[in-house]
Amino acid sequence: MSHIIHCAKLDIDAEGLDFAPWPGPLGQRIYNEISKSAWQQWLAHQTTLINEYRLNPLDPKARKFLAEEMEKFLFGGDFAKAAGFTAPDSES
Repeated sequence: MSHIIHCAKLDIDAEGLDFAPWPGPLGQRIYNEISKSAWQQWLAHQTTLINEYRLNPLDPKARKFLAEEMEKFLFGGDFAKAAGFTAPDSES
């Protein structure tokens, strides 16, 4: 059953996630405060970071970096952007 939360990222009331997508307190905070739509935005951004920085998600340093960036991206902060990356034009 879905639940409605006030999304910290998008500042709107929206459908929340079905489960905590990350372990520990950060995962619980994401579950309580981040909408499905904002989570999808993070997954797209995470993919860009992994590709552009050539990260290995199995590497503990890469996982730590992604966790830090995830928190900044979702809850406000100066998150990393891939150098030279421009999002595709959605009007095409």
